[in-house]
Amino acid sequence: MNADGKIWRDKHGVCHIEGKDKAEAFSLMGYAHAKDRGMQMLLMRILGQGRASEILDSSDKILEIDKFFRRMNWTGSIASEIEKFSVETKAVTKAYCEGANRAFAEKRPWECRLFGYKPEPWCAENVVLISRMIGYLTLAQSQGEMERLLIELVQAGLDEERLNELFPEILGGLDIDLVKKIKLQERLVSPASLWNIAAPSAMASNNWVVSGKKTASGKPILANDPHLEVNRLPNVWYEIAIKTRDGYAMGATMPGVPALLVGKNKDLAWGATYTFMDSTDSWIEKCKDGKYLREPDQWILFTERKEIIKRKKKDPVTVIFYENRHGVLEGDPNQEGYYIATTWASAFSGAVTLDSSIKMFEAKTVSEGMDLLGRIETSWNWVLADREGNIGYQMSGLMPKRRQSVSGFVPLPGWEERNDWQGFEKFEDLPRCYNPECGYFVTSNQNLNEYGRVDPINMGMASYRSDRIGKLLAENNKITREEMYRLHYDVYSTQAEAFMKILAPLLPDTDEAALLKSWNFEYSADSKGAYLFDRFYKELYREVFGRYGLGIDALDYIDKHTGMFNDFYLSFDRILLSDHSAWFGGRTREDIYRQAAENALTFPARKWGETRKVILKNIVFDGKLPKFLGFDRGPITLIGGLATPHQGQIFESGGRQTTFSPSFRMVIDLGTDEIHTNMAGGPSDRRFSKWYCSDLENWISGKYKKIDLSFDQVKLPFK
Repeated sequence: MNADGKIWRDKHGVCHIEGKDKAEAFSLMGYAHAKDRGMQMLLMRILGQGRASEILDSSDKILEIDKFFRRMNWTGSIASEIEKFSVETKAVTKAYCEGANRAFAEKRPWECRLFGYKPEPWCAENVVLISRMIGYLTLAQSQGEMERLLIELVQAGLDEERLNELFPEILGGLDIDLVKKIKLQERLVSPASLWNIAAPSAMASNNWVVSGKKTASGKPILANDPHLEVNRLPNVWYEIAIKTRDGYAMGATMPGVPALLVGKNKDLAWGATYTFMDSTDSWIEKCKDGKYLREPDQWILFTERKEIIKRKKKDPVTVIFYENRHGVLEGDPNQEGYYIATTWASAFSGAVTLDSSIKMFEAKTVSEGMDLLGRIETSWNWVLADREGNIGYQMSGLMPKRRQSVSGFVPLPGWEERNDWQGFEKFEDLPRCYNPECGYFVTSNQNLNEYGRVDPINMGMASYRSDRIGKLLAENNKITREEMYRLHYDVYSTQAEAFMKILAPLLPDTDEAALLKSWNFEYSADSKGAYLFDRFYKELYREVFGRYGLGIDALDYIDKHTGMFNDFYLSFDRILLSDHSAWFGGRTREDIYRQAAENALTFPARKWGETRKVILKNIVFDGKLPKFLGFDRGPITLIGGLATPHQGQIFESGGRQTTFSPSFRMVIDLGTDEIHTNMAGGPSDRRFSKWYCSDLENWISGKYKKIDLSFDQVKLPFK
């Protein structure tokens, strides 16, 4: 593979590939993925197949993870997706799998011997499975958690006034008496063990694109910084540069799938963020004797899916899932009662997504790119720029068609046919924008419904990050790549600015209060103001949502053990910033702020960075090995906060510490044939490779490496 120069590394360890056509190039991509990230690929497959108990660990915690993935059933319907592959997708996928298997045949990861695992060949079924996992990555799950919270709040007796304040304009169809009858099998405030091992939590991102009318080069500039877990090694992203006789492409991939997810080709650049489209719905099913009710008075048997989970050195466990057209039932329909059935719109995706992704290799214009990326079946915000100077934005994802006045947020009676999905909306009707007049477009997971003919977002993130980025872009008409770098590292909080306008006049005359009052709203590592504001903000939650709504214990659990307040803080901030609210329990907003400040300022101020230290743990061993062996790195300090362009969030999810922060940063000026990047990690998942964590210092310090196709660069052997 190395002798003919078709695959090699540049001085940063980034893989470069030269193939005569796409099939050969993607075969080499498969080889590179399996060579550099083979263990990551195998762990993702084991996880998605629900086989972790069989191969890795037979603990009860791992069993729960397997049950979750068997419930999702992402291996189902794959054969029918493969049948839909275009001729080109079949050829590329086949070549990719052959390349991966060639690498595994040469040398499989040594951890496989540790587990006594002989990997099966990589195949097209695995490619589809991983593509579904990439589209989910806890993002659709987080939407489902908020829908479950609604059920729990209704069952806890929360009044309609407070429900409507928390979930404005999306409670159409809510039948409170019916929701109270639902038998929930799992509650948000009970321990969960989901999303561990190889799959990263994905919560948020920024991307933006600027017209050449506002740049120093006169060509568009595109920036992207997907916010995923950074406290893991390897980094989930794998950088690559590909060249064929007909063109080139470079950017970031996810091992296991033959696709360049973000990056550029000869003529076009694109970047992605998550969109929080509501593509997960639940229906209430009335059940008895293993059957469910349908109008007018018809009882139908559930389909039973039996899953046998093998366990290392333990007896296998049999799990039965009950399914109908609304998805998987949560509960046993043989026990009479009301249960919920849930489905994710993209659970049966694959073919169209891969077709579109592979075609992006030679897409030339923003219009062509919007057409391709808009067809992708999972939900993303795409920004694009082409060499001709055009910029654009396109949302993708399967958005269910629902009956009028129903948003998808509220569980509806499953026995009423009018509540069923009526297919999916056309991607051309999803939010999109071409050459905006202002000369730029920013997405940061905020509500972008105004740009579409339909409203896919029920609960987006707040617009604090996009407001900050947009303000800085609007003020500058000579934007450079270096200014994009600075934006990537910006830690100014417009959220804190809004709260402090109310709080500052109410603060007492103390040293801590003076520190907070003089704070510049930046979450830098040495900021004591950021630390004090964070304490105040958490106390405000306790005062408003703990004492007069969720209960202190439930609120503390959700805060510490889920990402709900990190994802959907807009819903809570809207209330906290209101002049009056039913959530205030008859108190004035000023009295609540004073009490929260008094609680927060009783302890001495600390530097923000002292509380933001994390270890990057190897995904196989998860911190269990001695530090001197070097599988884990750090601690590192995460700058930024909840609502800053550079986020730096740390919380617990599924019983483990997780983070979200810019895992990978990319800036592309279409005036050049290069991209500039850094990431929290390195190209390889091999601990003893010099490329295991080779980019981390750049990521911390704000330096960007250049990836290009110049002839004079150093070519290192790919090994």
